[in-house]
Amino acid sequence: MLRQLRPALEPVNEVAIVSAIIPCLDEETAIGQVVTGVLAQNVSEVIVVDGGSLDRSAERAKAAGARVIVEPRRGYGRAIQAGIAAVRADADILVFLDGDGGDPAEFISDLVSPIVTGQAVFVLGSRVRGSREPGSLAPQQLLAAHVGRLLLRLVYGTSFTDLSPFRAIRRDALSGLGMKEETYGWNLEMLMRVASARLPALEIAVGQRRRVGGVSKVSGNLVAGVKAGWSISATFVRLALELRR
Repeated sequence: MLRQLRPALEPVNEVAIVSAIIPCLDEETAIGQVVTGVLAQNVSEVIVVDGGSLDRSAERAKAAGARVIVEPRRGYGRAIQAGIAAVRADADILVFLDGDGGDPAEFISDLVSPIVTGQAVFVLGSRVRGSREPGSLAPQQLLAAHVGRLLLRLVYGTSFTDLSPFRAIRRDALSGLGMKEETYGWNLEMLMRVASARLPALEIAVGQRRRVGGVSKVSGNLVAGVKAGWSISATFVRLALELRR
């Protein structure tokens, strides 16, 4: 586990309200199964943020029990922000994961439990640790995890091993981070802001499965992968300077 950055906050209520947010774009093969798996983990609600899918993703997410909202503007961070804005008012903890079936939903309780007990306010699920199915992570994803780990350790002294989208955070802590990134840099921005604020954080090994269907918006497309890499790099430099000030 990642070392805590400072003493944790008071424990969350024993009956914590957990909202899961899943960005989705053309994931009709996987999204219903993902929603069903998340709801089986005692999550209070699942919000699927559809980015204008051309398939039946929204329909299948609704049928599985999710509340679906549409964010017509492209951008990973925009989708996440739209989901955050839509969660129920009494939510205590927010969980984030992708809609392609690669993130193992059965680890949600392991992400949430340290927050409920007051051990942490942020828990990251590392894909590069734990059991990984062959082909579940593309070489560029593994490289991004390695580079991100080195940069975060160099600048902040943290031991995060991944830029995984699978994570949980106290809602009140997230509100105080001042998140701004609208594209693929969102996940990195959260890690940097958590580290800069010295919030109590943990990391657990969750591994990764092969995506159930569809094509990755980043790893499955060279151009998109380059754009995402540029966005992540630009985010790190910009935020490192901003947070230092």
